[in-house]
Amino acid sequence: MTSWFRRYLLPGFVFQSIIIAGGYGTGRELVEFFLRFGPVGGLLGMLLPATILVSLTSMASFEFVRVFGTYDYRTFFQGLLGRGWVIYEIGYLCAVLLLLAVIGAAAGSFLLETFDLPFAVGVTGLLVAIGFLVFKGTETIERFFSGWSFLLYGVYLVFFAWSIARFGDGIGAAFTSGEAREGWARDGWALSGFRYGVLQVSLLPAMLFATRHIGKRREALWAGALTGPIAIIPAVLFLVAMAGQYPGIVDRPVPANHLLELLGSRGFQIAFQVVLFGTLIESGAGVIHAFNERVAGVFAARKARMPPAMRPAVAIVLLIVASLLSRFGIIDLIATGYGALSWAFLFIFVLPLFTIGLVRLRRGPT
Repeated sequence: MTSWFRRYLLPGFVFQSIIIAGGYGTGRELVEFFLRFGPVGGLLGMLLPATILVSLTSMASFEFVRVFGTYDYRTFFQGLLGRGWVIYEIGYLCAVLLLLAVIGAAAGSFLLETFDLPFAVGVTGLLVAIGFLVFKGTETIERFFSGWSFLLYGVYLVFFAWSIARFGDGIGAAFTSGEAREGWARDGWALSGFRYGVLQVSLLPAMLFATRHIGKRREALWAGALTGPIAIIPAVLFLVAMAGQYPGIVDRPVPANHLLELLGSRGFQIAFQVVLFGTLIESGAGVIHAFNERVAGVFAARKARMPPAMRPAVAIVLLIVASLLSRFGIIDLIATGYGALSWAFLFIFVLPLFTIGLVRLRRGPT
């Protein structure tokens, strides 16, 4: 990878790789946070509060990391919250287990619906793949994330173009209706988009290892500004494709599968599911790798080296616990768990970053 790519684009692609499986991979997340307010309301919520919040939070976080050298979430929050950093640790572990539970449920459902394989096969295959990536370490993860993201963008563009060609009239009618229910109301599209943005940036500290190539303030700010669009553009394409099936698609547990079945191509359905399964691996490996980097930081502080075998062992333990949670079902996990975590991370991360964090940036290293 070129130096320019590492500094300006890699952070955004790594962040997108971490959030996609739990952020919009199945389409259920987009229904819960956006499409239930109508196609226009959903698009406004995604483009305005969600994307803007991701970009602004990334800009502030990347600059904080550059100035203070906090490349794992433990040292990042020690610099931001002092002794209160452990609060994020608790929240992060809850988020990781919830995300892995959603990923596990999605993996089992994908293989069951597409290839008629037992639910456990999908979960087991996911576990093995994530364990392998985590064992290989940062360099392999960065290369896999960036390469798979380009493949993902290609598949999503084909998916979007095909949906426009097949359901263009329905999509056009959905957006010309102008439906944007609730708007700026207490539980409208604006607040829901903001909550979605908070939920996504809660995992931003999990990808700070990918910002170590940034050396100047300009690079940190540009990389952060680009992170929002890089992460959200595939979700926008997905939302537009789903709009043609609104409102019926709102009740579908895995909207992606429903759309693929309507397109009627078995070959593309398999290709899409393979790429999407790869995104599940990306997200799982990303959040677990961040936890391992935090553990490695503890070993480093004690002048020791984290045993290599501990990395996949941590992955296996977390995935086993998450697989038990996945039995609650993907709809309940997203509707209940995601909603609660979005408010928690607003107070744990976003508000402290834009208050304490900006003050400490202005003062500089001490």
